[in-house]
Amino acid sequence: MFTCAEQEIGILVYAALFLAEDVEMVRILIERARAGLAVRLLLGDPDSPRMAERAAEEGVGPAFTARVHNAVAQFRPLLVTSGVEARQHETVLYNSIFRADDEMLINPQVHGIAAAYAPVLHLRRVEPGGMFATYADSFERVWAEAVPMNAPKPA
Repeated sequence: MFTCAEQEIGILVYAALFLAEDVEMVRILIERARAGLAVRLLLGDPDSPRMAERAAEEGVGPAFTARVHNAVAQFRPLLVTSGVEARQHETVLYNSIFRADDEMLINPQVHGIAAAYAPVLHLRRVEPGGMFATYADSFERVWAEAVPMNAPKPA
């Protein structure tokens, strides 16, 4: 999906360590940014109270925030690529969003289980409005509230 993108790629997650650890996927994202696509990455803020709440819900404790720190380290080559914007959010994440132009994969968060065990929905924009637009608008709201990576956090 990301390989075929021509305009934009957007990723909204807490960590997406499975992507960060995939060297080929990181290379594809870097390639797409260098080709002029807008690549936006939203990772969870490991210091956010919402991260601690989610860790407690999944019963994984500090391992949850460690995954975000690890993802940031693994995404480092992407984060320093021109054309890539990365931010950290404190949002209660109801779903992860993986967008490439007019396609999205939506991974709804299911209370008490890790995202890897939840279903994934494949959406395509076929008309204005609808479910695709709802998730696209959600991504934009989180983006607007998120803090650029490595920026000082508001007091």
